[in-house]
Amino acid sequence: MSNNNNSSNSSNLNNEDNKTKTIQNNINNKNSKKSKKILTTFLIFILSVFLIGALSVFGFTFAIIKTSPPLTIEAVTDLDQASQLFDANGEFMDEVLKAEKRYVISLDEIPLHLRNAFIAIEDERFYQHSGIDVQRIIGAVITDIKKILNKQTGLHGASTLTQQVIKNTILTNEVSIVRKIREIYLALELEKQLTKDQILEIYLNTIFVGGNAYGVEAGALQYFSKNAKDLTLAQSAFLAGSTQHPTRYYSSAINSSESQFYKNRALTVLNKMLELGYVGQEDYNKAVEEINNDQIGFNIKKFNDSYNYEWFARPVVEELTKDLKEVYGYTDEEIKLHLRNDGLKIYTTMDKTLQDHAQNILDNATNYINLSEWTDENGIIQPQMSAVVIDFKTGHVKTIIGGRGTQDANSYNRAASDKFLRSIGSTAKPLTAYTPLIDLKLGHAGTGVEDSPLSKELSDKYEGWDPTNEVKNNFIGYTNIRYSLERSINLSAIKIVDTVGIKNSLDYGKKFGLHYNKKSESSIATLALGQFNNDPTDIDGGNSLILASAFSVFANGGVLTEPITYTHVVDKNGKVILENKPDKTQVVSPETAYIMYDLLKGPVERYSSKPAKFNDIPVVGKTGTTENNKDLWFAGTTPYMSAAIWIGADKPTELKDKYGNKPFSGSTASALFGKIMAKAHESLPPIDIPRPQDIVSANICSVSGLLAGPYCSSDPRGSKVYTEIFVKGTVPTHTCDIHVPVTINSLTGAIATASTPEYLKETRVFLNRKYTPSVYLSDQKYVAPKVYDDGSYELPDNNDNLNQDGVDPDEEWFDKNDTTKPPADNNNTNTTPPPTDNNTETTPPADNNNTNTTPPPTDNNTETTPPADNNNTDNNNTNTTPPPTDNNAETTPPADNNNTNTTPPPTDNNTETTPPTDDNNTNTTPPPTNTDKFDPPIIEETPTIPTPNPTPEVGNDSNNINNNNNNNETTNQSNTTNNSETENTQNENLDSADFDFG
Repeated sequence: MSNNNNSSNSSNLNNEDNKTKTIQNNINNKNSKKSKKILTTFLIFILSVFLIGALSVFGFTFAIIKTSPPLTIEAVTDLDQASQLFDANGEFMDEVLKAEKRYVISLDEIPLHLRNAFIAIEDERFYQHSGIDVQRIIGAVITDIKKILNKQTGLHGASTLTQQVIKNTILTNEVSIVRKIREIYLALELEKQLTKDQILEIYLNTIFVGGNAYGVEAGALQYFSKNAKDLTLAQSAFLAGSTQHPTRYYSSAINSSESQFYKNRALTVLNKMLELGYVGQEDYNKAVEEINNDQIGFNIKKFNDSYNYEWFARPVVEELTKDLKEVYGYTDEEIKLHLRNDGLKIYTTMDKTLQDHAQNILDNATNYINLSEWTDENGIIQPQMSAVVIDFKTGHVKTIIGGRGTQDANSYNRAASDKFLRSIGSTAKPLTAYTPLIDLKLGHAGTGVEDSPLSKELSDKYEGWDPTNEVKNNFIGYTNIRYSLERSINLSAIKIVDTVGIKNSLDYGKKFGLHYNKKSESSIATLALGQFNNDPTDIDGGNSLILASAFSVFANGGVLTEPITYTHVVDKNGKVILENKPDKTQVVSPETAYIMYDLLKGPVERYSSKPAKFNDIPVVGKTGTTENNKDLWFAGTTPYMSAAIWIGADKPTELKDKYGNKPFSGSTASALFGKIMAKAHESLPPIDIPRPQDIVSANICSVSGLLAGPYCSSDPRGSKVYTEIFVKGTVPTHTCDIHVPVTINSLTGAIATASTPEYLKETRVFLNRKYTPSVYLSDQKYVAPKVYDDGSYELPDNNDNLNQDGVDPDEEWFDKNDTTKPPADNNNTNTTPPPTDNNTETTPPADNNNTNTTPPPTDNNTETTPPADNNNTDNNNTNTTPPPTDNNAETTPPADNNNTNTTPPPTDNNTETTPPTDDNNTNTTPPPTNTDKFDPPIIEETPTIPTPNPTPEVGNDSNNINNNNNNNETTNQSNTTNNSETENTQNENLDSADFDFG
């Protein structure tokens, strides 16, 4: 029974073991399946990542390939299709210069050892691969990994000759994975379309070898002055060695101290050629010896890279480059590639005939003007000059002359480069003084001013500035805006800018295109006189292109048309890829432009700029002369075109004429303007610009700038009534109160009193000045006396010493001991107009048959007085006769021949002609004459401009800027409702040592 129990127990134990094993096996099976599942999942994940990455790379690569430029045989074989420039008539003018020089030759003209030299060093398996060299790529990768691990720079290149052809002709030198993928793809495609020899020929004609040379023929000429077919083995090895660092290679060839660089590289080429069996040992040894012993035979040649029309072509390429960037988003490198290879046709605005003519005029300028010339240390003729002519309706620049003499490559373009800016002198006055005054309606063309010293208040405002005339203490007295601009009176411009405000003046200057640095922006000398700071590190000012464009505004209805140098660009398939249309900006109102145009006739028709005139075409403009005559300018316009001329030295130097005297803008720059513009206007009919509807006319007094009063025509110097033009709504509403009648003692000139004998009483017209100046004003002798007759005088024994007015000419108010002599030209210390009287110009004869106009009387101040317009009753007369303010070098206004009530004023024979008689007035008593000889000539310096009310109403008497100042004894006359004018106490002048007078 026990045995049975034992057996039973044993059986139970076995069953338990089996169950345990079964359970364990089940657990193991489950774990195994789980592990396999995890492994499978992991492998699937890795494979998925790989596939996704591969697909991404493939997609990325495919996208790059799809956006690659099209591969055409023409794209890589048309190597000599540089873009061309054509003139305004469609005639060939220039070829766009490439940075490189390339001369395409056939493979037959390239010696075998030269071909093999490049193959050996650049692509030794060239004839075995299909566009890319896999073996070389693997080698390059291994080399680059080693460099990275060793923290070295300069990765190893692996481009084949085929890849380099793609890069040199279709792609750019950009370093990126995108360009590399495109390069590989296009290289594989190119190998399917061209033979190996065709690819090698293209490569050898496009590879950069340093300097300006692209291709082996250009390289052979540059380094050895010989053709590629004549190169020795050593020279061929040298040329092939240039491809790694071409710029440094060129430098090592021309600098003996760096020669070891090219020697090492050339010897590397020879070693590779020997290794590959391209050269025998004997030839190898000879070539090595030549290289090591500096016997390679250099004969360096510099290529001529000048344009036929250097001054015009480069600005065209610069403008085109800017536009291609804006329109197509090209980089500089891409633009160079297009201009170099795409055969573009660029149609410019250049008038070739006028360009040649203008260049000839400036090259031979001293045949036409009196100017001394010399040659500087660089062999460049001095003084230099520039000129620009613009058709302002279209914006087409017809002529750009950037200098005289030879037109070397990249020469200093003095006409159109922003790197060439100079002070422009008084040429700035119309732009930053007179134009804003009129455009902002702070004054009008006849606004009165007074030339007298600065008030202390105004001087203090500008840090104690106390400018004076060239000849000190000589001033005109009363004058006006028209005369001030005509004679370039500096004080007038200063006071106008003070009236307008520095900020407003600056804003107008910028609208006209002038450049200002920080110092110039706040300088009244800059804004009023064109005296720019021109710091060499921050240059400012203007050039001929800027000024020609600016002055065109006055003849173009106030519109500034952007100057352009080309009209359109056509690709080699005839498709227009660019059309150039200029922007147009309304800078000032049409009315302001018209008035400025009319004012600017004065300098040309009646003053120093007469040489600018030609034919019968109207010319308006302004000269400019900078400090010490360093720059001479003339800028002006006709109804057709505008132009500007500059004369000066590259290093600012005082200019002299052939006799060592100072030259004048009027007789130099103006004269060149006239000669160039005469050619430009051949066959054009004489027309003038149209008058805007809102321009009106009115008779005013030239002294006060107010409506003519009953005494203005009886000024002792002649009638001061003339017809002026105005913007509608700005005609003055008050009447002149400067001309006043005063009854005097004709013997003493004192104001008559009850004690004055009746037979000595005489009523005359005088000027009203409410202060006594401390300096001499040339019109002071016509100012009303302030002394009353007290009867303390004795009658002479006879009348022999009395003039016709009963006055002893030796008993005048002024100090007879004052020896000050007024200057001939105070308004412009640098541009005194050439003398005419007693020199080259005769006084015109009197018109004794005066039926239309009285011929201009002259004085001995070298300037003729223009004829009075005795029939000028038409208030629409757009050619206003500028009124005189003094008998000295100033025009006599037209006599009022229709005024039957006006008694002509008396005159004297002090260099002043008797005003014209009223031929239509049978009741007029002829004026008596005066033998008084002391009537100083007009001081053409800087008349003063009274500041109008800060915000004058249209039609008020802001048309007066007359200033009275006697240092600390100044009495101001303010505007009053009883027809008084503003007498501004802000009087200024310029010191010729500090400022330019043009």
